[in-house]
Amino acid sequence: MRARKLAWSVVMATSLAAPAAFAASAAAQPAAPVKAPACDPTRTEPEYRGKVPSPEQVLGIELGERQVTAAESDRYLETVAARSERVVSGTLARSAQGRPLKYAIVGEPGLLSKAGLAKVRSDAARLRDPRTPDALARRIAERGVPILWVSGNVHGDEPSGTDAALQVLRDLGDRTDCAAANVLENALVIVLPTQNPDGREANTRQNAYGFDMNRDWFARTQPETDGKLAMLNQYPPQLYIDAHEMGGDSYFFPPNADPIYHETPEEAVGWINDLYGAAMAAEFTRQGIDFFNRDVYDLFYQGYGDTVPTTAFHAAGMTFEKGGDSPYPDRFREQYLTQWVTLSQAAANRQRILTQWRKMAVDAYRQGRAGKLEPNRIYNPPNQVDRPVPDRAVRHYFLRADDRSKRAEVRTIVRRLQRMGVRVELLSRPLTVPDYKAYGRAEARTTLPAGTYWIPMAQVQKHWVQAMLNEDSYTPFPYFYDVTAWSLPLLGNVSGGSSGAELRPRASSVPALREESAAVARHGGKPKIGVLQLSDTSSAARQSAGWLRHRLDREWRLPFSLLKPADVAAGKLAGVEVLLVPNGPAATAYGQLGAAGQAALREWTRDGGRYVGWQGGTELAARLGLTTAQLSEPTSDVPGTLFRVNVDRESPLAGGVGATAWQFYSYDLVMRQPDPAKVAVRYPAADSPDWFVSGFERGAAELGGTAAVVDEPVGEGRTVLFGGEPNFRAFTDGTAKLLANAILGPDPRPGAAALAAPAPSGAAAAKAAALPQAESPIRVSVKAADAARTAALMRSVGARWAERRGGDAVHYVIDNPRGLPADRHPFAGRLAAEIRRSGITPIAVTLP
Repeated sequence: MRARKLAWSVVMATSLAAPAAFAASAAAQPAAPVKAPACDPTRTEPEYRGKVPSPEQVLGIELGERQVTAAESDRYLETVAARSERVVSGTLARSAQGRPLKYAIVGEPGLLSKAGLAKVRSDAARLRDPRTPDALARRIAERGVPILWVSGNVHGDEPSGTDAALQVLRDLGDRTDCAAANVLENALVIVLPTQNPDGREANTRQNAYGFDMNRDWFARTQPETDGKLAMLNQYPPQLYIDAHEMGGDSYFFPPNADPIYHETPEEAVGWINDLYGAAMAAEFTRQGIDFFNRDVYDLFYQGYGDTVPTTAFHAAGMTFEKGGDSPYPDRFREQYLTQWVTLSQAAANRQRILTQWRKMAVDAYRQGRAGKLEPNRIYNPPNQVDRPVPDRAVRHYFLRADDRSKRAEVRTIVRRLQRMGVRVELLSRPLTVPDYKAYGRAEARTTLPAGTYWIPMAQVQKHWVQAMLNEDSYTPFPYFYDVTAWSLPLLGNVSGGSSGAELRPRASSVPALREESAAVARHGGKPKIGVLQLSDTSSAARQSAGWLRHRLDREWRLPFSLLKPADVAAGKLAGVEVLLVPNGPAATAYGQLGAAGQAALREWTRDGGRYVGWQGGTELAARLGLTTAQLSEPTSDVPGTLFRVNVDRESPLAGGVGATAWQFYSYDLVMRQPDPAKVAVRYPAADSPDWFVSGFERGAAELGGTAAVVDEPVGEGRTVLFGGEPNFRAFTDGTAKLLANAILGPDPRPGAAALAAPAPSGAAAAKAAALPQAESPIRVSVKAADAARTAALMRSVGARWAERRGGDAVHYVIDNPRGLPADRHPFAGRLAAEIRRSGITPIAVTLP
């Protein structure tokens, strides 16, 4: 399953459609009629010519008997490619641990020559180019083939999509019957059996660095994602299948749940819902296989294996989820069925798909030229749009390059845009913009200097430009599976803005930028760094530490020692100058430190050590008495949002950052520091002009004036504590620079009163010790009047919780000690529906 943070957030009077029951029978899922091809794809008896060895001949098993290993997948793929003239193979990337990501391209032999593949790529480029004459585009649509991708196993512990993809590869490589011939004659198919070979071998969701790679698509921080997108740009898809597993034994395929991102092309939604979704529903109904749709899995956050192919390539991005509680042969069979039915439908509708794909490109260009943003829509009534897209023309985006300290961040954004086919230009003369809207500010007449990057919306990638450079994601209504803010300029803390005016800039095209090593400013030499991972079993700890290891290893190239709490107790802090303590369960780590480890950390800091912590690491510092900052649970509902914060320009953390930054926030602890001299970064007052939020929030004004980062002397040492994650998924580059300065920068000037000695019995430590402890918690917020009924409902499903009240709301934090994602949890997946069925209108239900 996606296992992304799933949130149903219902703001008072907002109405949500009741979700389809996870165990609903297939008969209860009506399907729109689909024209069956003359040769039925699922009822045609397969006929093999025998050129390709069976899986049993190569691997000793038939596919579906058990999951194949990553090496076995590679071996069978290469065997098929070697024995079938319909298949060529290659490696599109190597994983973090060096394993290959093997792919196969399948089609008629004439297409697979160097010239044939070049023509497929050329035809795709011409169809996507609005300048291509209509007559030529029609000829290509009549004679060309769509590019169809089948991928699996982006989560390493969801294996069945890989085996099914290998079966598809074998069938297309060797079958001679009409069902296989229809696909071969009318499509080019690219099979990527496993997107995460390291995770497959380790049976972990994440890759070797702890990244959930179904969140990494727009940032492409991981080599596996980067290589995949590089090839997708060579072979842009009209269909991208992303095969997952979830809990239970049902099957999910689209139509998706609301919300759907507003820049998702309508024709692509039509393919997803009415062409492919309807065909699968009809086949599953015919065979009596249980399935559901229009629930749980949305099409909103632009980091998934369905949203990015849809928004960036105008493809039908399709998430398939099979219940992992089913026997493995059933999982394999149903994954194969969805892949085969979908490929067959695409082949049967070849000309329609290419024609509409062309139309999407032309429409995107025309929308961009007119400055028209797509509106928010609801696809599953009775849901209603809670927040419309503003009625403001947007014809241009600009990225300012006149701050030399932000050069690397600006160029990183430009390179990311270019690598997705976005046209970027450079102003050769100053440009006066009458309605320039800097991010988070009001429109104002502004003259932009020469050297500013200009990204016109009048281009085929208009949807992707808006997705990446937006000021806000304009969440249509409050249901979120994952984060709600991801704007590249905000993540990078880069100055820029937009305009709806009709402008004629003097500008030149920017040549493709090369990747640059991320330089970090150093004060003196490299310090000896320790990374204290608070838990081996906590998903939050593994991910936060993994994101940090990636940043240290691959970008900053700073060596470090990885420590556990027991190592601290054993005296292994000796020689460490900077200790980095990422997120994780603070109470567990505090207990594992024991008296010896707790004393060692206090003594190490007091004697000159630099303790840099965030989230759970901040809570641990407070428990140890290493700060006077007081922590409290939030009473707001913020599922993953960017807030502008003010940076103290006198702080050593401010180097290269500027007066403001953008803090990613997701139900983090609220941090209050009574001594203003110890606050390095602060949330603005909620009623000030600096207050700006990109993404969803309810009640976030409680953050106004609180600390985002505190910097406090402790004896001869120092603690730098972040309330939120400064290195979220390794793509919050703006706050990562604050972190780099905390590691490598100088100490602050004297001014703040130092803790002469850590005070584990002080007020801050006492408040931290009283915080509720929950791994991957489930959060429920309701009106006070509904609290009793809500508590009774949660009690009936076996929930255990901590409770807090704020205003007219009651907030429940439900423990999830095994850290299970929503779809694998015994009751989390149905909790929102149960609450609604009880007649309760929740403020928010947020699931892990």
